[in-house]
Amino acid sequence: MTTPDLGDLTCKEVVELVTDYLEGALPVEMRQRFDQHLTGCDPCIVYLDQMRQTIATLGRLPEESVPQNVLDTLLEHFRRWPRERG
Repeated sequence: MTTPDLGDLTCKEVVELVTDYLEGALPVEMRQRFDQHLTGCDPCIVYLDQMRQTIATLGRLPEESVPQNVLDTLLEHFRRWPRERG
């Protein structure tokens, strides 16, 4: 039994790159590596499809404004997040 060639990306790397992939922001070579991984990895295909469905669903929701103080608080937490997980 042979293992399909998933390219040189791991599933974890695919998850980390999925936003750039969907936004068309990956360089050509990285996109090819991403696509190569997808050819043999059903779980990553499912994950990508779920992300597409989530984006489509969220895109249909009405836009609501967020108060500036809430945005400021969220941004502050977001900026500290990697250091706090450390």
